[in-house]
Amino acid sequence: MGGAVSAGEDNDELIDNLKEAQYIRTELVEQAFRAIDRADYYLEEFKDNAYKDLAWKHGNIHLSAPCIYSEVMEALDLQPGLSFLNLGSGTGYLSSMVGLILGPFGVNHGVELHSDVIEYAKQKLDFFIKTSDSFDRFEFCEPSFVIGNCLEISPDCTQYDRVYCGAGVQKEHEDYMKNLLKVGGILVMPLEEKLTKITRTGPSAWETKKILAVSFAPLIQPNHADSGKSRLVHLPPVAVRSLQDLARIAIRGTIKKIIHQEAMSKAGNGLKNPPRFKRRRVRHRRMETIVFLDKEVFASRISNPSDDNNNCEDIEEERPEEEEETKPSELKPDPPVNFLREKVLSLPLPDPLKYYLLYYREK
Repeated sequence: MGGAVSAGEDNDELIDNLKEAQYIRTELVEQAFRAIDRADYYLEEFKDNAYKDLAWKHGNIHLSAPCIYSEVMEALDLQPGLSFLNLGSGTGYLSSMVGLILGPFGVNHGVELHSDVIEYAKQKLDFFIKTSDSFDRFEFCEPSFVIGNCLEISPDCTQYDRVYCGAGVQKEHEDYMKNLLKVGGILVMPLEEKLTKITRTGPSAWETKKILAVSFAPLIQPNHADSGKSRLVHLPPVAVRSLQDLARIAIRGTIKKIIHQEAMSKAGNGLKNPPRFKRRRVRHRRMETIVFLDKEVFASRISNPSDDNNNCEDIEEERPEEEEETKPSELKPDPPVNFLREKVLSLPLPDPLKYYLLYYREK
């Protein structure tokens, strides 16, 4: 059993390794990965493995390897305000990261076959919203999960801008998956042992790109033995935000702008001499992926001709000279400050309104 990148000591180090190996390539994806600690989605007794680039499965609970999720997030080309459908939404880890990018006016739906996994996902989502300071750095599109087989979605459901399927799709179901997309939309799924990106360029026009060689457990076929009838899955309706909720979003956005302006003003007034930088040489190598667990996931990066000239390169990075003069043991970073929370609590408002602006969060 192997991984695409080195194991990290914590979530940030895992993300650093994914960036170095070029699995995370854009700022939006990096921010989403750093905002949600992967270990929070593990059962307590398995958290020691959370920062390894490996898949994890316990009963019906399953997490793909970080390199798989990062390739999926990059391929989806997510933007604020889009609609997203996660087929086989599992723990909700991917859906929550997507929600950080979609923002308050996006749509974030998931379909999961197992009721116990949906309950687990809801618990993890509630924990993130109530306890993570990362929540206040974003405007979140909260995912909604429904139970059912993703091959039995009602034919009158709305189409989506982005769709991901987290289980192996047979060729016979390719058109079914494509029909879930709007024109201009992107579908990412394991198709015939390749993680595949399909873009709908017209009503009957498609562009297909193979991303990774993978081996996922196949989609579970519907079983109608009990009733003989199909059990259609009805996705959540696209809800319209209430005026009260829109006001909360607007107020929080205004406060964030004020905080940013105050920080920029302080930085501008206090920065006299910018730190000097030294260069150090870092060698980057192209990484190949091998990830598998209980025949669930195997992945290997498909060679890109443009990579052939970049197998190994020397890159000079700039580092402040001050870093050379400070011993790691002396570095004791202050705990991060939730400036939004502090600002809201300092406002001359009734406590119930303050708590509403903070989503009644515990921290």
